[in-house]
Amino acid sequence: MTQSKFNVTGMSCAVCAGNVEKAVAALDGVEQAQVNLATTTLEVSYDESLLNADDIKQAVVDAGYGINTDSFENNYAKREKSAQQVFVKFIWSLVFTLPLFYISMGHMIGLPVPTIISPEVYPLRYALTQLILALGSMIVGYQFYTHGYANLFRAKPNMDSLVAVGTTAAFAYGLYVSYGLWKGGAVTVHELYFESVGVIITLILLGKSLENRSKLKTNDAIRKLIELSPKTATVIRNGEELTLPVEEIIMGDLVLISPGEKVSVDGIVDEGKSTVDESMLTGESVPAEKSVGDKVYAGSINKYGYIKIRATEVSGATLLSQIIRMVEHASGSKPQIARLADKIAGIFVPSVIGIALLSALVWTLLGKDAEFIIRIFVSVLVIACPCALGLATPTAVIVAVGRAASMGILVKDSGALEILHKVDTVVFDKTGTLTVGEPKVTDVLPGEGFDRESILCYAVSVEKISEHPLGDAIVELAFEEGVAELPVSDFEAEIGRGVRATVGGKVILLGNSRLLEENGVINPSPELIRSLAEQGKTPMLLAVDGQYAGVIAAMDQIRKDAADAIETIHKSGKQAIVLTGDNRYVAKAVAKMVGADQVIYEVLPDAKAQEISRLQKEGRCVAMVGDGINDSVAIATADVGISVGSGTEIAIESADIVVMRNDMTDITRAIALSNLTMKNIKQNLLFAFGYNTILIPLAAGVLYGTGILLNPMIAAGAMALSSVSVVTNALRLRTVKVKR
Repeated sequence: MTQSKFNVTGMSCAVCAGNVEKAVAALDGVEQAQVNLATTTLEVSYDESLLNADDIKQAVVDAGYGINTDSFENNYAKREKSAQQVFVKFIWSLVFTLPLFYISMGHMIGLPVPTIISPEVYPLRYALTQLILALGSMIVGYQFYTHGYANLFRAKPNMDSLVAVGTTAAFAYGLYVSYGLWKGGAVTVHELYFESVGVIITLILLGKSLENRSKLKTNDAIRKLIELSPKTATVIRNGEELTLPVEEIIMGDLVLISPGEKVSVDGIVDEGKSTVDESMLTGESVPAEKSVGDKVYAGSINKYGYIKIRATEVSGATLLSQIIRMVEHASGSKPQIARLADKIAGIFVPSVIGIALLSALVWTLLGKDAEFIIRIFVSVLVIACPCALGLATPTAVIVAVGRAASMGILVKDSGALEILHKVDTVVFDKTGTLTVGEPKVTDVLPGEGFDRESILCYAVSVEKISEHPLGDAIVELAFEEGVAELPVSDFEAEIGRGVRATVGGKVILLGNSRLLEENGVINPSPELIRSLAEQGKTPMLLAVDGQYAGVIAAMDQIRKDAADAIETIHKSGKQAIVLTGDNRYVAKAVAKMVGADQVIYEVLPDAKAQEISRLQKEGRCVAMVGDGINDSVAIATADVGISVGSGTEIAIESADIVVMRNDMTDITRAIALSNLTMKNIKQNLLFAFGYNTILIPLAAGVLYGTGILLNPMIAAGAMALSSVSVVTNALRLRTVKVKR
């Protein structure tokens, strides 16, 4: 399946988004089509053997909308320009509406009206003046009519259709009264409804202008990420310094980064040392020390020294580029809760038109005059707001995803934010997740006839060849203590047991108890070995020529923030489980130190996913946190997969959420952000549903008997403010405190 993203133009509300989705989804070969109203983007998964991008574009055009494949920057610039144009339209409409409102309403509070258009002296002039001013506002807002009626004739009415029909009805009624004045009929000059037309269009343009600007703010996180990447860089080729566009840098190029300059590509420091601010990528506020051999990333800022880096990832392959793609994808994806609003929005506008017609019919049968009926009809149409429904979820998701990225938490799919809110069990891999993943030797205990230096000498000689992390710990200690190595031959690793080799003419065994037992070596102190294991240490037994020589114990260090993270998870009412392939003693010791509720140990890599499935079958909603290749299947199996940023590419690829820093409390921050996001979405939906549920019947006149009847102008103002309120509430997520 091919995935493509398009920018859609001409959408005014959630109904438009639904129309585009349906039009594209109906094409043969389309697996999924998703439109995000807040970003005006369309994401499509389709079979390239059955259709191509041009077919998709044509389907959108046939549905009555525009489409392009501009970059985010170009699309953002166009949306900024469009927002400015809507604001200018609002100003022009206001120029027509202010005098219109003064002329039509001023006399009610004693304001003078020029004699030349006095309603008492020259009623027809008075009516024609209002007609011209109202027509001016209608011309300014012509798109309401071109789009609204076009969609109405396609039997896919949208918000523009409601505005178009409502203001047309009010304008037509004004024309009818004006015609009556011209003919000298028995009509009153104060029954004109032209001022409602002007005020409705002006207020809705104001609402649209505020809404557009607010929606642009929701994309600030992506825009700021894109701005992190410099446009040019200084490249050293053939000993010559060249200033090149970043796109022309190739892998292996030597790039010079001056103090205060942004790093242009991912690379390895080839020369020099400095401190680099990586906070925009990882959320870590403390600059990182960089010297020869260290990795640096595009978008980070070189603080002090001059460094030369060898480019390893360029252009679209850099970590920054991957982060931008992840954030864009997550911003455009939809959590399940959004689909409820989409379904309702799809039947919303036809229902509102039906309610408006039914209300008009009921009040006609009850004997009300034409002015009253027009007032009801127009009020119902213009107070309805499908925009608030359509914006309730995507705006909150976009802001939350951007906020997460600024904290060093990458949300790859917005659905993960929704599910994380429901998670009741968080499963942690042990090594590299709860622990640092770099064991340190804690004990060197020689057996009878041996001393510390001798057993370290034998151990480092064989482990120098081994690639096991425990062996690295022995090599590191031996190096620190200046222990010399001996020549090694006949080296052999026995999986799951240890290693054997000949060192200085002696047969050396180094591994677990099973290795020694299988080779007939008696362990004189099994209690010591068990005691070390119960402390969370891994004992490595040494035998020389069939004789027990001692034990070296190593322990992976617990992350200092692991216990705090699990304590926070408990406070939120969730359970924490440790899932590891390590032995029961080490696993239980680590679980006890971090405060986990349960530990599942001695699990082979391919069985980790089975354990996750077992927990899910028990009715649990499970999040899996891991970092290694052996965690990738379990991460993919879990309801929400979380990978720490130091993990392997496979683990990160499998995850729904990536924590860029090696900080376990960021996992609890992701959970907290999920809770805040879902709360915000529910607030938005409650407001959107509540607004329409309460105000549409009110506009229809259900409380007329109590003296309450909405004026169409008030209805238009309420409608304009509704979607602005939803977006403003979502924007609160940019500043709300996310607790660790």
